[in-house]
Amino acid sequence: MSLTIYQVDAFTDQPFAGNPAAVCLLPAPRDEAWMQNVAREMNLSETAFLHPEKEGWGLRWFTPAVEVAL
Repeated sequence: MSLTIYQVDAFTDQPFAGNPAAVCLLPAPRDEAWMQNVAREMNLSETAFLHPEKEGWGLRWFTPAVEVAL
């Protein structure tokens, strides 16, 4: 499966400022181990995984080491 991962500058309106984070849009939920491996590979403070749900989006955040409880 091929996925697009975006790197964004969060918490800023200036390019190359703020906190870099990865955002991965998924067609469906993925297992925790897979998401943790992607976050480790991205090696940014945070990697967000979004997938469509009935009434919006599911969201999970991971650091390279652990999932962040929202």
